[in-house]
Formats: sequence, C-alpha cells, structure tokens
Amino acid sequence: MNTTTPKLPLWQVLACGAAIVTLSMGIRHGFGLWLQPITQAQDWTRESFSFALAIQNLSWGIFGVFAGMLADRFGAFRVLLVGAVFYALGLMGMALSPTVWMFTLTTGILIGAAQAGTTYAIVYGVIGRNIAPERRSWAMGVAAAAGSFGQFLMVPVEGWLISNLGWQTALLVLAASALIIVPLALGLREPTATQAGPVHREQTILQALREAFQYRSFQLLMAGYFVCGFQVVFIGVHMPSYLKDQGLAPQVASTALALIGLFNVFGTYAAGALGQRMAKKYILASIYLLRSVAIVIFLWVPITPTSVYVFASVMGVLWLSTVPPTNAVVAQIFGVAHFSMLGGFIFFSHQIGSFMGVWLGGVLYDRTGSYDVVWYLAVALGVLAALVNLPVREQSIQRGPLRVAT
Repeated sequence: MNTTTPKLPLWQVLACGAAIVTLSMGIRHGFGLWLQPITQAQDWTRESFSFALAIQNLSWGIFGVFAGMLADRFGAFRVLLVGAVFYALGLMGMALSPTVWMFTLTTGILIGAAQAGTTYAIVYGVIGRNIAPERRSWAMGVAAAAGSFGQFLMVPVEGWLISNLGWQTALLVLAASALIIVPLALGLREPTATQAGPVHREQTILQALREAFQYRSFQLLMAGYFVCGFQVVFIGVHMPSYLKDQGLAPQVASTALALIGLFNVFGTYAAGALGQRMAKKYILASIYLLRSVAIVIFLWVPITPTSVYVFASVMGVLWLSTVPPTNAVVAQIFGVAHFSMLGGFIFFSHQIGSFMGVWLGGVLYDRTGSYDVVWYLAVALGVLAALVNLPVREQSIQRGPLRVAT
C-alpha cells in the first residue's frame, strides 16, 4: 500500500492561495471607509459601528479555531466554500441591515465567520502540508504579500465604489466579488481530502492543545499577536475618521490605507524571506518596536498629507509582516498535523486584540472626543510585544511516546 501523501504543485498552492487571500483581506481592509457614510446615513454613533467591527474581529478569532480544526481534518476546500458564501451574505447584510442589532449580527458575526474560513489560517495550513520546511516561511511570506496587495488594490476600488455607486450598492458589488473565492478554492483541494478516511496523526486534538498551551513559547507568541491585532485594526478602522477630524480630505485616508497595503507587499515578503535566514523572534521583536517608534513620530509631527503618507508607508512595511514569522514558528515547533488549529488559536489572540483596539477606539473617542489615549496605548503595547518575543524558542518540540491517534 502506498503511504506517500500526494502534494499539490507549489505554483498552484501559491497562485490560488494568494488570490483567495487577496480578495478576502482586500475587502475587509477598506471597512473603515464605511464608518462615516453608514453612521451618518443611519444616524448611528461611531461606537455602534466600532462595536460591530469589534465583534467581527472577535468572531473571526473564535470561528477561526474551529475552521482550523475542520481544515486540518477534512481539508481546506470545504471550509473555503462555506466561508465564501458567508462572506457574500454578510456583506449583503452590512448593506441592508435596518438596525444596529442586525448590523452587528451580519457585519460582526457572519463576516467574522467568513474571514475565519477564507484567510491565513486556512491557506497557511495548505502551505504547511504541501511545501517543504526549507521553503515554508518564504511561501507564507508570498501568501501574506498577496493579502497586502489585496489591500493596496481594493481600498481605492472600494473608495471609488462608494463615491460613484453609494455605500449600499458598493457593498452589494463586494458581496458578488466574494463568491470568486469558490472557484479559486478548487485549486487548494488536497488529494488526501478527497480520499476515504482522515489523515493519520500521532496526536489527538486534545493532546496537541495541551502540549501547545503548556509550552511557554506558544504563550509568548499569543501575547505578541494580541498586540498586533490591537494596533493594526485600530489604525485600519479609525485612521480615516482621525484624519478627517484633523481637517484632511477623505482621499488622504483612502490613499493612506492603499499605501499601507502596497508597502506591506514588500514587508510581508521580506519578513517571510528573512525567516529562512535568521531567528524569527528577532524579526518579530523588531517589527513591534518599530511600530511604536513610527506611531510616536507620527503623533509628534504636524499632520499633513505628506506626513500621513510617510507614516502609512512605514506602517505598511510593518503591517502584516508579523504573520509569516509567527506562523512559521508555530509550524516549526509543533509540526503541521494540527497547524491550522494551532494557528487559529494564535490568531484568536490577535482578534481579541483587534476587538479591544477597534472598540476602545470608538468608546474613548465618544467619551473624550479624541483618539490620543488609544494611540499611546498602542505605543506601550508595541514595546511590550517586542520584549515578550525575545525569549521564544524556535526549536522543534521533543515529544515522548504518545498514544497513536487517527
């Protein structure tokens, strides 16, 4: 009996995975552009909109754990199909919800579940299972760079759609676009997922979880990823309104978000490539520290379109560049049998941070009339994240005898 697991071609995994992440991440990156049109049209507060997006990030994290478990056991293809349908339905609900409660249900819970099934944890699981360890960090960098390109591509498109079609029609167009993920998912249909029976594993799910959560480096990676979520989602959602409050035109915010996406193409690819050559914990610590430095300088210099574009470019290099090294470390330490699930738990920590960042941004703005407190909180957390990543051990974990699992 042939026990060799068939592998998908490298080009196919990267092309289809990158296209899926481009769409999924690109659509969500522009959600901040809808804050003012929706709150003004519906007469809602910024806190209401922020709470829905905070729930979305939390939902993404919670569902991401279970989506990862399902993808590990049954393959990514089915998870991607369900995620694409949820994405389309959630965007339709975002456009048509008449109440804050319905808006939170669709924009928050449904789109969050959709993102769990169409973004990094699922695609990275396919990469981990089909690409050799010596090229894995690089491949993850390519996929993350594709997500960044999606941000660069989609934000000006979304801004154009809002300006020319109105915010509701623009969301319906995006709902139709999300369904393109369905045919792309065929390219990530792994051979083992179409054969009878699940993949053989040396650990049960509970054994894998117990091992990970008792391992100090896993805990430290989760702490760092919490900060990543706090910083990037606060900036992505609230910077357009912050800039408008400073008297800048809406086009400045759209351009800034697009620049973040453009420069993150280079940042994520570089982080993935560097992860093949140097310790990933030093890459992560440097990213978090440089984010804090960039925010402090941005807050201290006069706010002009030029200063915004420079800040956006610098933050773009650092934006999702944490993703390839963090996920590569998880795969390196624990292996790939339960990689999507463990990556889902790491990402859940990221999404708790995202919830806090986007929600606190809205709450503290409504309370104080300013974003200053949240900006400086992001700075302090960045320094903390740099410190907690330094003790991470990247070596493969040494396991004793385990009960065989299937």
